[in-house]
Amino acid sequence: PFALGVASGDPAPDGVVLWTRLVLADAAQLQAAHTVRWEVAHDARFAKIVQKGEAPALPQLGHSVHVELRGLAPGRWYHYRFMLGDAVSAVGRTRTAPAAGDLPDALRVAFASCQRWEHGQYAAWRHLAADQPDLVLFLGDYIYEYATPKNASDLARTHSLKLATTLADYRDRYALHKSDPALQAAHATCPWAVTWDDHEVQNDYAAGAGRDDTPHFLAMRGAAWQAFYENMPLRATSLARPFPDTRWDALQVYRRLRWGRLAHIHLLDGRQYRTWQACRTPDSASAGAVRGGACAELADPARTYLGAAQEQWLDAGLASDAAAPDATRWSVLAQQTLFSPRHYPSGTVTTDNWDGYPAGRARLLQSVARHAPRNTVLLGGDIHQNYVCRVHADADRPDSPVIASEFCGTSISSRSGTTQDKVDAVARHNPHVLLARCDLRGYGIADITPERWTTTL
Repeated sequence: PFALGVASGDPAPDGVVLWTRLVLADAAQLQAAHTVRWEVAHDARFAKIVQKGEAPALPQLGHSVHVELRGLAPGRWYHYRFMLGDAVSAVGRTRTAPAAGDLPDALRVAFASCQRWEHGQYAAWRHLAADQPDLVLFLGDYIYEYATPKNASDLARTHSLKLATTLADYRDRYALHKSDPALQAAHATCPWAVTWDDHEVQNDYAAGAGRDDTPHFLAMRGAAWQAFYENMPLRATSLARPFPDTRWDALQVYRRLRWGRLAHIHLLDGRQYRTWQACRTPDSASAGAVRGGACAELADPARTYLGAAQEQWLDAGLASDAAAPDATRWSVLAQQTLFSPRHYPSGTVTTDNWDGYPAGRARLLQSVARHAPRNTVLLGGDIHQNYVCRVHADADRPDSPVIASEFCGTSISSRSGTTQDKVDAVARHNPHVLLARCDLRGYGIADITPERWTTTL
Protein backbone atom coordinates (compact mmCIF):
# COMPACT_ATOMS: atom_id res chain seq x y z
CA PRO A 1 0.00 0.00 0.00
CA PHE A 2 2.99 2.34 0.38
CA ALA A 3 4.28 1.94 -3.19
CA LEU A 4 4.30 5.73 -3.72
CA GLY A 5 6.72 6.30 -0.86
CA VAL A 6 6.67 8.83 1.95
CA ALA A 7 7.40 12.53 2.24
CA SER A 8 7.54 15.42 4.68
CA GLY A 9 7.20 19.15 4.24
CA ASP A 10 7.01 22.72 5.51
CA PRO A 11 9.19 22.33 8.61
CA ALA A 12 8.52 24.63 11.56
CA PRO A 13 10.50 24.83 14.82
CA ASP A 14 8.02 22.52 16.56
CA GLY A 15 6.84 20.24 13.78
CA VAL A 16 6.52 19.19 10.16
CA VAL A 17 3.95 17.64 7.80
CA LEU A 18 4.20 13.89 7.12
CA TRP A 19 2.69 12.51 3.90
CA THR A 20 1.89 9.26 2.18
CA ARG A 21 -0.76 8.00 -0.24
CA LEU A 22 -2.12 4.48 -0.26
CA VAL A 23 -2.10 2.28 -3.35
CA LEU A 24 -5.05 -0.11 -2.99
CA ALA A 25 -5.82 -3.17 -5.04
CA ASP A 26 -9.52 -4.04 -5.14
CA ALA A 27 -12.70 -2.04 -5.56
CA ALA A 28 -13.90 -2.48 -2.00
CA GLN A 29 -10.62 -1.11 -0.62
CA LEU A 30 -10.75 1.81 -3.03
CA GLN A 31 -14.20 2.83 -1.85
CA ALA A 32 -13.44 2.52 1.86
CA ALA A 33 -11.73 4.81 4.33
CA HIS A 34 -8.65 3.39 6.03
CA THR A 35 -6.86 4.22 9.27
CA VAL A 36 -3.10 4.52 8.92
CA ARG A 37 -0.78 4.37 11.91
CA TRP A 38 2.32 6.55 12.06
CA GLU A 39 5.41 6.75 14.23
CA VAL A 40 8.14 9.35 14.72
CA ALA A 41 11.43 8.36 16.36
CA HIS A 42 14.88 9.66 17.15
CA ASP A 43 16.47 6.65 15.42
CA ALA A 44 15.93 4.70 12.19
CA ARG A 45 15.21 1.49 14.12
CA PHE A 46 12.38 3.17 16.06
CA ALA A 47 13.77 2.11 19.43
CA LYS A 48 13.21 5.68 20.72
CA ILE A 49 9.73 6.64 19.57
CA VAL A 50 8.88 10.30 20.15
CA GLN A 51 5.29 10.41 18.90
CA LYS A 52 2.80 8.01 17.34
CA GLY A 53 -0.79 8.16 16.27
CA GLU A 54 -3.41 7.40 13.63
CA ALA A 55 -4.61 9.30 10.58
CA PRO A 56 -7.43 8.75 8.08
CA ALA A 57 -6.86 7.87 4.44
CA LEU A 58 -10.12 8.87 2.76
CA PRO A 59 -11.26 7.98 -0.76
CA GLN A 60 -12.49 11.57 -1.21
CA LEU A 61 -8.83 12.68 -0.96
CA GLY A 62 -7.34 9.88 -3.01
CA HIS A 63 -6.39 7.95 0.15
CA SER A 64 -3.70 10.53 0.86
CA VAL A 65 -2.49 11.04 4.42
CA HIS A 66 -1.38 14.38 5.89
CA VAL A 67 -0.12 14.34 9.48
CA GLU A 68 0.76 17.73 10.98
CA LEU A 69 3.21 17.08 13.80
CA ARG A 70 3.53 19.49 16.72
CA GLY A 71 5.52 19.38 19.93
CA LEU A 72 8.85 18.34 18.43
CA ALA A 73 12.17 19.87 19.43
CA PRO A 74 13.54 22.63 17.18
CA GLY A 75 16.55 22.15 14.94
CA ARG A 76 16.84 18.38 15.00
CA TRP A 77 16.38 15.34 12.76
CA TYR A 78 13.72 12.65 13.14
CA HIS A 79 12.70 9.41 11.43
CA TYR A 80 9.12 8.50 10.53
CA ARG A 81 7.09 5.67 9.01
CA PHE A 82 3.51 4.61 8.32
CA MET A 83 1.72 1.28 8.88
CA LEU A 84 -1.49 -0.26 7.52
CA GLY A 85 -2.28 -3.71 8.85
CA ASP A 86 0.95 -5.66 8.61
CA ALA A 87 2.38 -3.40 5.92
CA VAL A 88 5.11 -0.91 6.90
CA SER A 89 6.26 1.97 4.71
CA ALA A 90 9.81 2.94 3.91
CA VAL A 91 11.43 5.05 6.62
CA GLY A 92 11.64 8.77 5.92
CA ARG A 93 14.01 11.26 7.47
CA THR A 94 12.86 14.76 8.31
CA ARG A 95 13.79 17.68 10.51
CA THR A 96 12.42 20.70 12.26
CA ALA A 97 13.50 24.26 11.62
CA PRO A 98 15.68 26.01 14.21
CA ALA A 99 14.06 28.03 16.98
CA ALA A 100 13.11 31.54 15.92
CA GLY A 101 15.96 33.25 17.78
CA ASP A 102 18.71 30.80 16.81
CA LEU A 103 21.39 31.60 14.24
CA PRO A 104 22.46 28.25 12.70
CA ASP A 105 25.99 27.86 11.38
CA ALA A 106 24.74 26.48 8.06
CA LEU A 107 21.73 25.57 5.95
CA ARG A 108 21.87 23.42 2.82
CA VAL A 109 18.93 24.00 0.48
CA ALA A 110 18.36 22.12 -2.76
CA PHE A 111 16.12 23.73 -5.39
CA ALA A 112 14.66 21.88 -8.35
CA SER A 113 11.88 21.92 -10.95
CA CYS A 114 10.54 20.42 -14.17
CA GLN A 115 10.61 16.63 -14.25
CA ARG A 116 8.85 15.52 -17.43
CA TRP A 117 8.70 11.72 -17.32
CA GLU A 118 9.44 10.98 -20.97
CA HIS A 119 12.41 13.31 -21.26
CA GLY A 120 14.79 11.52 -18.91
CA GLN A 121 15.48 9.29 -15.98
CA TYR A 122 15.50 10.80 -12.50
CA ALA A 123 19.20 10.31 -11.79
CA ALA A 124 19.34 13.88 -10.46
CA TRP A 125 17.15 12.90 -7.52
CA ARG A 126 19.52 10.09 -6.60
CA HIS A 127 22.41 12.55 -6.57
CA LEU A 128 20.40 15.08 -4.58
CA ALA A 129 19.63 12.51 -1.90
CA ALA A 130 23.37 11.81 -1.60
CA ASP A 131 24.00 15.55 -1.13
CA GLN A 132 21.97 15.38 2.12
CA PRO A 133 20.22 18.77 2.05
CA ASP A 134 18.32 20.15 5.02
CA LEU A 135 15.45 21.26 2.79
CA VAL A 136 14.29 20.86 -0.82
CA LEU A 137 12.46 23.72 -2.53
CA PHE A 138 10.46 22.38 -5.48
CA LEU A 139 9.59 25.29 -7.75
CA GLY A 140 7.04 23.84 -10.15
CA ASP A 141 6.17 21.35 -12.90
CA TYR A 142 6.19 18.28 -10.66
CA ILE A 143 4.06 16.55 -13.29
CA TYR A 144 3.39 17.21 -16.97
CA GLU A 145 -0.16 16.82 -18.21
CA TYR A 146 0.73 15.51 -21.68
CA ALA A 147 0.22 12.09 -23.19
CA THR A 148 3.33 10.42 -24.60
CA PRO A 149 4.06 11.89 -28.06
CA LYS A 150 3.23 9.64 -31.02
CA ASN A 151 6.86 9.63 -32.09
CA ALA A 152 8.61 8.13 -29.08
CA SER A 153 11.85 7.20 -30.81
CA ASP A 154 13.94 9.85 -29.06
CA LEU A 155 12.34 9.59 -25.63
CA ALA A 156 14.07 8.20 -22.54
CA ARG A 157 10.90 6.37 -21.47
CA THR A 158 7.19 6.41 -22.17
CA HIS A 159 3.89 6.04 -20.33
CA SER A 160 0.38 5.02 -21.36
CA LEU A 161 -1.62 7.81 -19.68
CA LYS A 162 -3.83 10.12 -21.72
CA LEU A 163 -3.79 13.92 -21.58
CA ALA A 164 -4.82 14.76 -18.02
CA THR A 165 -8.17 16.52 -17.67
CA THR A 166 -9.98 14.78 -14.77
CA LEU A 167 -9.22 14.16 -11.11
CA ALA A 168 -8.54 10.48 -11.86
CA ASP A 169 -6.15 11.52 -14.64
CA TYR A 170 -4.16 13.85 -12.40
CA ARG A 171 -4.05 11.29 -9.59
CA ASP A 172 -2.70 8.72 -12.04
CA ARG A 173 -0.07 11.20 -13.24
CA TYR A 174 1.22 11.82 -9.71
CA ALA A 175 1.24 8.07 -9.10
CA LEU A 176 3.36 7.62 -12.23
CA HIS A 177 5.97 10.16 -11.16
CA LYS A 178 5.99 9.02 -7.54
CA SER A 179 6.58 5.41 -8.63
CA ASP A 180 10.16 6.37 -9.47
CA PRO A 181 12.54 5.09 -6.75
CA ALA A 182 14.99 7.97 -7.11
CA LEU A 183 12.24 10.55 -6.55
CA GLN A 184 11.00 8.53 -3.57
CA ALA A 185 14.51 8.52 -2.12
CA ALA A 186 14.75 12.31 -2.45
CA HIS A 187 11.41 12.76 -0.68
CA ALA A 188 12.55 10.45 2.13
CA THR A 189 15.83 12.32 2.61
CA CYS A 190 14.56 15.59 4.11
CA PRO A 191 11.52 17.90 4.21
CA TRP A 192 10.36 19.67 1.07
CA ALA A 193 8.52 22.96 0.51
CA VAL A 194 6.64 22.88 -2.78
CA THR A 195 5.01 25.35 -5.09
CA TRP A 196 3.56 24.86 -8.56
CA ASP A 197 3.83 26.22 -12.08
CA ASP A 198 1.66 25.53 -15.12
CA HIS A 199 2.04 21.84 -16.00
CA GLU A 200 0.37 20.72 -12.80
CA VAL A 201 -2.75 21.89 -14.67
CA GLN A 202 -2.20 22.94 -18.29
CA ASN A 203 0.64 24.49 -20.26
CA ASP A 204 0.78 28.29 -19.85
CA TYR A 205 -2.56 28.66 -18.07
CA ALA A 206 -3.10 31.98 -16.29
CA ALA A 207 -5.30 32.24 -13.18
CA GLY A 208 -8.82 31.27 -14.28
CA ALA A 209 -8.13 30.93 -17.99
CA GLY A 210 -6.63 28.26 -20.20
CA ARG A 211 -7.09 27.12 -23.75
CA ASP A 212 -10.54 25.60 -23.08
CA ASP A 213 -13.90 27.24 -22.49
CA THR A 214 -14.03 28.73 -19.01
CA PRO A 215 -16.44 26.35 -17.21
CA HIS A 216 -14.60 23.28 -18.51
CA PHE A 217 -11.22 24.78 -17.70
CA LEU A 218 -12.20 25.74 -14.15
CA ALA A 219 -13.48 22.21 -13.49
CA MET A 220 -10.21 20.79 -14.83
CA ARG A 221 -8.16 23.27 -12.80
CA GLY A 222 -10.08 22.35 -9.65
CA ALA A 223 -9.36 18.66 -10.25
CA ALA A 224 -5.68 19.41 -10.82
CA TRP A 225 -5.41 21.57 -7.71
CA GLN A 226 -7.09 18.89 -5.61
CA ALA A 227 -4.63 16.30 -6.91
CA PHE A 228 -1.76 18.66 -6.11
CA TYR A 229 -2.89 18.95 -2.50
CA GLU A 230 -3.47 15.21 -2.22
CA ASN A 231 0.02 14.40 -3.43
CA MET A 232 2.09 17.05 -1.66
CA PRO A 233 3.14 17.42 2.01
CA LEU A 234 1.04 20.56 2.51
CA ARG A 235 -0.59 21.87 5.66
CA ALA A 236 -4.36 22.09 6.02
CA THR A 237 -3.99 25.89 6.04
CA SER A 238 -3.45 25.67 2.29
CA LEU A 239 -7.13 24.72 1.92
CA ALA A 240 -9.68 27.51 1.47
CA ARG A 241 -12.03 25.64 3.80
CA PRO A 242 -11.42 22.65 6.07
CA PHE A 243 -12.27 19.25 4.64
CA PRO A 244 -15.00 18.07 3.93
CA ASP A 245 -16.24 21.57 3.04
CA THR A 246 -13.22 22.26 0.87
CA ARG A 247 -13.77 23.91 -2.49
CA TRP A 248 -11.01 23.53 -5.04
CA ASP A 249 -11.30 26.99 -6.57
CA ALA A 250 -8.33 28.23 -4.52
CA LEU A 251 -5.26 26.90 -2.72
CA GLN A 252 -3.03 28.97 -0.46
CA VAL A 253 0.33 28.11 -2.00
CA TYR A 254 2.36 31.25 -1.28
CA ARG A 255 3.72 31.20 2.26
CA ARG A 256 6.84 31.77 4.36
CA LEU A 257 9.34 29.45 6.02
CA ARG A 258 11.78 30.81 8.58
CA TRP A 259 15.11 29.11 9.33
CA GLY A 260 15.94 30.79 12.61
CA ARG A 261 17.69 34.09 12.03
CA LEU A 262 19.66 32.68 9.11
CA ALA A 263 17.06 32.70 6.32
CA HIS A 264 13.50 33.77 5.64
CA ILE A 265 12.07 31.96 2.62
CA HIS A 266 9.18 33.63 0.78
CA LEU A 267 7.67 30.88 -1.41
CA LEU A 268 5.66 32.44 -4.22
CA ASP A 269 2.76 31.46 -6.51
CA GLY A 270 3.15 32.77 -10.04
CA ARG A 271 0.08 31.06 -11.57
CA GLN A 272 -3.06 31.52 -9.52
CA TYR A 273 -3.35 35.32 -9.65
CA ARG A 274 -1.56 36.43 -12.81
CA THR A 275 -2.95 38.48 -15.68
CA TRP A 276 -3.55 36.68 -19.00
CA GLN A 277 -0.38 36.77 -21.11
CA ALA A 278 0.06 39.90 -23.23
CA CYS A 279 -1.34 39.73 -26.76
CA ARG A 280 -2.19 36.03 -26.43
CA THR A 281 -5.29 34.92 -28.30
CA PRO A 282 -7.92 33.19 -26.14
CA ASP A 283 -7.71 29.72 -27.71
CA SER A 284 -3.95 29.47 -28.24
CA ALA A 285 -2.15 26.41 -26.88
CA SER A 286 0.73 28.44 -25.43
CA ALA A 287 1.69 32.00 -24.58
CA GLY A 288 4.52 32.24 -27.08
CA ALA A 289 6.53 35.38 -27.77
CA VAL A 290 5.76 38.79 -29.23
CA ARG A 291 7.60 41.72 -30.74
CA GLY A 292 7.92 44.22 -27.94
CA GLY A 293 6.93 47.21 -30.05
CA ALA A 294 3.94 45.40 -31.54
CA CYS A 295 2.26 44.52 -28.21
CA ALA A 296 1.03 47.56 -26.28
CA GLU A 297 -0.40 45.31 -23.55
CA LEU A 298 3.11 44.55 -22.30
CA ALA A 299 3.48 48.07 -20.92
CA ASP A 300 0.12 48.12 -19.09
CA PRO A 301 0.96 49.04 -15.46
CA ALA A 302 -2.01 47.04 -14.18
CA ARG A 303 -0.58 43.75 -15.42
CA THR A 304 0.57 41.48 -12.59
CA TYR A 305 2.47 38.22 -12.24
CA LEU A 306 1.74 37.66 -8.53
CA GLY A 307 -1.58 39.44 -8.07
CA ALA A 308 -2.15 42.52 -5.91
CA ALA A 309 -2.68 40.67 -2.62
CA GLN A 310 0.48 38.57 -2.99
CA GLU A 311 2.49 41.62 -4.03
CA GLN A 312 1.39 43.39 -0.85
CA TRP A 313 2.09 40.29 1.25
CA LEU A 314 5.61 40.04 -0.19
CA ASP A 315 6.24 43.76 0.29
CA ALA A 316 5.24 43.44 3.94
CA GLY A 317 7.53 40.43 4.36
CA LEU A 318 10.50 42.24 2.86
CA ALA A 319 9.78 45.25 5.05
CA SER A 320 9.75 42.99 8.10
CA ASP A 321 13.07 41.42 7.04
CA ALA A 322 14.65 44.84 6.63
CA ALA A 323 13.26 46.24 9.88
CA ALA A 324 15.16 43.65 11.92
CA PRO A 325 18.31 42.81 9.91
CA ASP A 326 19.79 40.84 12.81
CA ALA A 327 16.72 38.59 12.67
CA THR A 328 17.08 37.81 8.95
CA ARG A 329 20.49 37.35 7.34
CA TRP A 330 19.12 36.13 3.99
CA SER A 331 15.77 36.98 2.40
CA VAL A 332 14.99 34.25 -0.15
CA LEU A 333 12.39 34.66 -2.89
CA ALA A 334 11.67 31.14 -4.14
CA GLN A 335 9.50 31.36 -7.26
CA GLN A 336 8.83 29.66 -10.56
CA THR A 337 10.96 31.10 -13.35
CA LEU A 338 13.79 33.39 -14.41
CA PHE A 339 13.20 36.80 -12.83
CA SER A 340 15.91 38.77 -14.64
CA PRO A 341 15.22 40.00 -18.17
CA ARG A 342 16.42 38.24 -21.28
CA HIS A 343 16.76 40.81 -24.03
CA TYR A 344 16.90 38.73 -27.20
CA PRO A 345 18.98 39.93 -30.17
CA SER A 346 15.85 39.45 -32.30
CA GLY A 347 13.83 41.85 -30.15
CA THR A 348 11.20 39.25 -29.25
CA VAL A 349 9.74 39.09 -25.75
CA THR A 350 8.61 35.86 -24.12
CA THR A 351 5.30 36.50 -22.43
CA ASP A 352 4.79 33.66 -19.93
CA ASN A 353 7.68 34.59 -17.62
CA TRP A 354 8.60 37.85 -15.87
CA ASP A 355 9.58 39.45 -19.20
CA GLY A 356 5.88 39.39 -20.02
CA TYR A 357 5.05 41.28 -16.82
CA PRO A 358 7.52 44.20 -16.70
CA ALA A 359 5.32 46.37 -14.47
CA GLY A 360 4.96 43.55 -11.93
CA ARG A 361 8.70 42.99 -11.98
CA ALA A 362 9.36 46.70 -11.53
CA ARG A 363 7.09 46.79 -8.47
CA LEU A 364 8.93 43.86 -6.90
CA LEU A 365 12.29 45.51 -7.60
CA GLN A 366 11.03 48.74 -6.06
CA SER A 367 9.94 46.78 -3.00
CA VAL A 368 13.40 45.23 -2.57
CA ALA A 369 15.13 48.57 -3.19
CA ARG A 370 12.82 50.49 -0.86
CA HIS A 371 13.13 48.12 2.08
CA ALA A 372 16.69 46.94 1.40
CA PRO A 373 16.78 43.64 3.29
CA ARG A 374 20.25 42.62 4.43
CA ASN A 375 20.77 40.12 1.59
CA THR A 376 18.21 39.19 -1.07
CA VAL A 377 18.45 36.11 -3.29
CA LEU A 378 15.95 34.93 -5.92
CA LEU A 379 15.61 31.26 -6.88
CA GLY A 380 13.76 30.03 -9.96
CA GLY A 381 13.23 27.19 -12.41
CA ASP A 382 10.89 26.63 -15.40
CA ILE A 383 13.26 27.46 -18.29
CA HIS A 384 15.26 24.18 -18.14
CA GLN A 385 18.52 26.12 -18.09
CA ASN A 386 20.99 27.31 -15.46
CA TYR A 387 21.20 31.09 -15.15
CA VAL A 388 23.13 33.23 -12.66
CA CYS A 389 22.30 36.93 -12.74
CA ARG A 390 22.94 40.22 -11.04
CA VAL A 391 19.58 41.77 -10.17
CA HIS A 392 19.59 45.51 -10.82
CA ALA A 393 17.24 48.06 -9.29
CA ASP A 394 16.07 48.90 -12.83
CA ALA A 395 15.81 45.79 -14.99
CA ASP A 396 16.42 47.82 -18.15
CA ARG A 397 19.43 49.77 -16.86
CA PRO A 398 22.60 47.74 -16.28
CA ASP A 399 24.19 50.80 -14.67
CA SER A 400 21.59 50.86 -11.87
CA PRO A 401 22.56 49.46 -8.44
CA VAL A 402 22.72 45.71 -7.87
CA ILE A 403 20.13 44.92 -5.18
CA ALA A 404 19.93 41.10 -5.27
CA SER A 405 21.36 37.93 -6.78
CA GLU A 406 19.53 35.32 -8.83
CA PHE A 407 20.08 31.60 -9.36
CA CYS A 408 17.68 29.98 -11.81
CA GLY A 409 18.10 26.22 -11.88
CA THR A 410 17.86 23.79 -14.77
CA SER A 411 15.36 20.94 -15.02
CA ILE A 412 15.48 17.54 -13.39
CA SER A 413 14.72 15.90 -16.76
CA SER A 414 12.80 18.24 -19.10
CA ARG A 415 14.63 19.23 -22.27
CA SER A 416 15.79 22.78 -22.78
CA GLY A 417 14.55 23.10 -26.36
CA THR A 418 17.43 25.35 -27.38
CA THR A 419 21.16 25.24 -28.14
CA GLN A 420 24.13 26.57 -26.24
CA ASP A 421 25.04 28.82 -29.17
CA LYS A 422 21.67 30.55 -28.90
CA VAL A 423 21.98 30.83 -25.12
CA ASP A 424 25.49 32.30 -25.49
CA ALA A 425 24.10 34.91 -27.85
CA VAL A 426 21.46 35.90 -25.28
CA ALA A 427 24.10 36.12 -22.54
CA ARG A 428 26.28 38.40 -24.67
CA HIS A 429 23.26 40.65 -25.14
CA ASN A 430 22.55 40.85 -21.38
CA PRO A 431 25.47 42.06 -19.25
CA HIS A 432 23.67 41.17 -16.00
CA VAL A 433 23.77 37.46 -16.97
CA LEU A 434 26.89 35.96 -15.41
CA LEU A 435 26.29 32.35 -16.45
CA ALA A 436 23.85 30.67 -18.84
CA ARG A 437 23.90 26.95 -19.68
CA CYS A 438 21.21 24.88 -21.37
CA ASP A 439 23.05 21.58 -21.80
CA LEU A 440 22.83 20.20 -18.26
CA ARG A 441 20.01 18.58 -16.30
CA GLY A 442 19.96 18.58 -12.52
CA TYR A 443 19.28 20.92 -9.60
CA GLY A 444 20.89 23.59 -7.47
CA ILE A 445 22.44 23.35 -4.02
CA ALA A 446 22.69 26.50 -1.91
CA ASP A 447 25.07 26.29 1.06
CA ILE A 448 24.13 29.18 3.31
CA THR A 449 26.04 30.50 6.33
CA PRO A 450 25.65 33.80 8.21
CA GLU A 451 28.50 35.25 6.11
CA ARG A 452 28.25 33.56 2.70
CA TRP A 453 25.87 32.05 0.15
CA THR A 454 27.43 29.46 -2.22
CA THR A 455 25.35 27.96 -5.02
CA THR A 456 26.43 24.84 -6.89
CA LEU A 457 24.48 24.15 -10.09
